[in-house]
Amino acid sequence: MGAALATAAQWTAAGVGTGTLEITPLNQFLLDQIIKFVEDFSTRHPQEAAFVFREPLEWRTQLDCSVFGEGYEINKATVQSEAKGKDGQPLLILAASSLRVCSFDQLSRLLHIAMEKKSKEARSCLEANRDPIVKILGPEYGTVEGEDMSLLRLLDRVKKDDDSETEMKMKIFLLLHQLDLQLLNSSLKHISQFVRLNAAAINNEVNLLKNFSGEGEDTVLESLEYTSDYTFSNGCRASPWRQLHGEICYLVIKPHDTEPLHITCSTAGVFLNGVSNSKRFHGEYNFFKEPTSEKNYQHMEVVDAKVSGQPQNLDDFTEKNVCKKPKSSEARRSVDEKKFEPSTKWKNIRVSTSHSKTSGRFGGISESSSESESDEEQPVRHQERHTDLPSEYWGIQKLAKFLKGGNPTATLIALCSMRDFNLAQETCHLAIKDTGCLEVLINLLDTEEIKCQIGSLKILKEISQNTLIRQTIADLGGLELMVKNLDSPDTELKCLAAETIANVARFKRERKTVRQHGGIKKLVRLLDRVSARPTSLTPSEAEHTEMARCGALALWSCSKSTKNKEAIRKAGGIPLLAKWLKCSDAHILTPVVGTLQECASEPSYRLAMRTEGMIENIVKNLSSKHEELQMHCASAIFKCAEDRETRDLVRQHGGLQPLAVLLGNSENKQLLAAVTGAIWKCSISGENVSKFQEYKVVEVLVGLLTDQPEEVLVNVVGALAECCQEPINRSVIRTCGGIPPLVKLLTGINQALLVNAAKAVGACATEPENMMIIDKLDGIRLLWSLLKNPNPDVQANAAWAICPCIENAKDSGEKVRSLVGGLELVVNLLKSENNEVLASVCAAIGSIAKDEENLAVITDYGVIPLLSKLADTNNDKLRRHLAEAISHCCMWGSNKVSFGENKAVAPLVRYLKSNDPSVHRATAQALYELSEDPNNCITMHENGVVKLLLPMIGSTDETLQEAAAGCVSNIRRLFLAIEKAKYG
Repeated sequence: MGAALATAAQWTAAGVGTGTLEITPLNQFLLDQIIKFVEDFSTRHPQEAAFVFREPLEWRTQLDCSVFGEGYEINKATVQSEAKGKDGQPLLILAASSLRVCSFDQLSRLLHIAMEKKSKEARSCLEANRDPIVKILGPEYGTVEGEDMSLLRLLDRVKKDDDSETEMKMKIFLLLHQLDLQLLNSSLKHISQFVRLNAAAINNEVNLLKNFSGEGEDTVLESLEYTSDYTFSNGCRASPWRQLHGEICYLVIKPHDTEPLHITCSTAGVFLNGVSNSKRFHGEYNFFKEPTSEKNYQHMEVVDAKVSGQPQNLDDFTEKNVCKKPKSSEARRSVDEKKFEPSTKWKNIRVSTSHSKTSGRFGGISESSSESESDEEQPVRHQERHTDLPSEYWGIQKLAKFLKGGNPTATLIALCSMRDFNLAQETCHLAIKDTGCLEVLINLLDTEEIKCQIGSLKILKEISQNTLIRQTIADLGGLELMVKNLDSPDTELKCLAAETIANVARFKRERKTVRQHGGIKKLVRLLDRVSARPTSLTPSEAEHTEMARCGALALWSCSKSTKNKEAIRKAGGIPLLAKWLKCSDAHILTPVVGTLQECASEPSYRLAMRTEGMIENIVKNLSSKHEELQMHCASAIFKCAEDRETRDLVRQHGGLQPLAVLLGNSENKQLLAAVTGAIWKCSISGENVSKFQEYKVVEVLVGLLTDQPEEVLVNVVGALAECCQEPINRSVIRTCGGIPPLVKLLTGINQALLVNAAKAVGACATEPENMMIIDKLDGIRLLWSLLKNPNPDVQANAAWAICPCIENAKDSGEKVRSLVGGLELVVNLLKSENNEVLASVCAAIGSIAKDEENLAVITDYGVIPLLSKLADTNNDKLRRHLAEAISHCCMWGSNKVSFGENKAVAPLVRYLKSNDPSVHRATAQALYELSEDPNNCITMHENGVVKLLLPMIGSTDETLQEAAAGCVSNIRRLFLAIEKAKYG
């Protein structure tokens, strides 16, 4: 870290005091890497994190005392950590904006506390401690210029002093040394991205050299001149179509003693040409790059990429390799039309600019997309162009002129020759794009020559695996032509068009294009002829099967759009997909199931998959030998099993055991994620949990709690949370050692994982033996800290989990009070607008209020008016837990009276009209407690509570019976007392 800060980081010149880190992309990159290292240090290296620094790292902080919570002692403007070193001194001290930190553990905690200010704190720390290793380990480990001998000295000392402290220092030094190397290597890569020549820099160099040119003995050069006097607005003198390749300008340099030198200046460097610039650009390049019209020059800018086709070997530009200047575009067109007589459409094939092509294809599109899916494509970046391109590039370049010639026979031969190249190579993709072949390939789709259309699509299918090529095909209107090709009577042409659409339609705009041009209906039609026989297909049936496979592939890509899912349904795609699902060929089953699992996010599809009998076939294919098919089947079950009927069907068709078997394949993480997801959703039903018990699924799931990617962990923890419905499974999780990793997951940042981890820990906490382990692992504090999370789902599950923890933890009341700011945090969550959060927090308050001291504290924090404000809700879940909270809060002081004053009583009476018996029970208990205040009795009576409570006195639920009777009794006694006082 010291070497990286000293050599790679960019510092301002020191005016007064020390210099500061400049605000540059490189510095921010280094800061982010250091922050990540320190944040993860205490988790990855807990022993080293506890090491106390030789001297504290000290800097001026922007944090105030209020951000510190559990684990810190706050006294006015001073904060001290509860953790202390061997000398009894706190490992973190904040006083008067001066912060002193003495361990990595405290540094890690501090960065988590700082949240959005972590970058500023890290910057301040590094500016104040230019060589932090000296402070951490001592001056002998400092970074010095020249040969760094610190590691050798450390090894020598380890040999002499065989003590634990020296060994610990060595481990820390090695970790910091490794970080240093990573920062230096990364910074070199980072810097190299920005080292580019530009027009201004070259102009400065030329002007400087001109000062040393002219006639006379004291000059270096005879002359130095640009080949063009015209300068574009961006400072370049090269033609716009050469600027696209990074070229800036061309120079002619005349030394005193040799022939003139012809130079090309580009963003990648300065190159010596083999021939003059004038000859060079009337040569072979004009065969492949027709210039755009003059009116487009002002819209073009220099592309920051290396020069394409710039040879390292000067022989590549010798006279013999330069063609004669070709005729004008009009002259060439005239010759072509006289020489050949193809169809009318064939004559129109020419290499047109992307400006005209794009405006022609997309000018009429005005529909605003309402699709919310994130695109899979990343923003298109200019790919790196290398100067020493392989022979494939030049080979395709030579084929280009034959492809553009206009003769169907020559074009077909060129297409066949192009297929002989390895079209999976990026070099071939680059050559096809650079030479204008891509435009020709797309235009060939609009001809009447079936063979040329097929040849073009065979190439487009291969090269459209490349993101940049996909984007260009879309920009040039290729998708519309492919959709049109789906109407062809030729089966091979339709199959190729569908496969290429499957490749190109991987991002939102192009999925929309397919739909707008009627592509969804045409693709669904490809599924129309379903083979009745699973094996021994006739040639015709095999042809239809292949066509269906290609159509399903394209529908799979298109189905990532919500509107396309609906279009597939309206086009009659569901019953056709259901029929193909019954075949045994994995090659067609994979895209069919892939499409179905993609569409299963829509309720209409889930209903159809149940009613059309698709669940049985999906379950059957869980036992396939093809892992990709198994994965998509499991994903389909994961989405469909949101519905109880589907969960029952999966069990009835024997799908639970194959899922349990697939858990054993932990090497394929994508398959594992899909399988654990399916198990999670199926476990929502108690009957399925019982089956999973038989298959020992819980034990396997516990084993997957470590060393798994987050997408697997989310599902594993969700499944365990559901399996905890059964008491025996809660014991299994404990005996298999599952509680510590579950509690540890509460410290993560993945929101979905935090939701499930909180739910799982809460479920385990219902067992007293489990609660003892959770308590030892500081689980209550970790759950409480999740209440600060901005995600309402995390807040709600954390609050639900806190309830059993309070119920089953030893001395829970005292533990809750010991959480600094914990009770106030819970009360403030009653201001949330999320009903699930409010219900869970009311439940937590009901548990907290059972301790008299805690009830007094939350009363002081204003819990009564906040609970009263929620009383008008119509949500039965919230009503139940709110009534329970009110019932328990009535046990302190004048809270009964306060509820009446805050108008909470009348709304509670209306709860008795709910259809939920649990709401009746909680409400009756609350009304019974409130009825001890005379004014509350009057309010209840005025709102007709007696009529509603009388039937409940005869309930079989004893708690409800007693509460209802007690409330009516209190009201009756009050009115008898009033009557007696009135008539004496």
